[in-house]
Amino acid sequence: MTDEKLGVDHELIRELADLLTETGLSEIEIERDGYKVRVVRGGISATTAPAPEASAGASEAEPAKHPGAVTSPMVGTAFRAPEPGAAPFVEVGSTVSEGETIMIVEAMKTMNQIPTPRAGRVTAIFVEDGQPVEYGEPLIVVE
Repeated sequence: MTDEKLGVDHELIRELADLLTETGLSEIEIERDGYKVRVVRGGISATTAPAPEASAGASEAEPAKHPGAVTSPMVGTAFRAPEPGAAPFVEVGSTVSEGETIMIVEAMKTMNQIPTPRAGRVTAIFVEDGQPVEYGEPLIVVE
C-alpha cells in the first residue's frame, strides 16, 4: 500500500515532530478522523535522571509508589516557579495546604497549575525547573 492509500499525512507528522523539538517533549499522540498518530523522539528519558532534591523521607528506589507522591497529570515541561527568576512555589521542608499550587506543567503552550491533593510538608522534589515530565511521573512528595 502507498502512503496515500493509508491516509498518511506527512505534513502533520513533520508538524508534530517540530512541536516535540519546540516543547522538549519526548512523545506526542493525536487522534483525528479515526486515525491515531504517535510521534516519539529517541534519546534518554528524563525519568532516568537522579532525583535532584530527594530526601530520606521518600523512597528513592520507587518514588511514584510513595503514598504522598504527587504525580504529573500530563506530559509536558515542569516549572517550579510562576515565572522565570521568581521564587519556587515550594521547597523541601515547605508546608502546603490542600489545593495549593506546587508546580506548573506546560503542555502545548498551556500553563497548567498543579495543586497538592493534601496538606502536609514537602519532603522531596524530583524535578528541576524546565525539566520534561511524563504522565504519572512523580513530581514531589507531601507527607
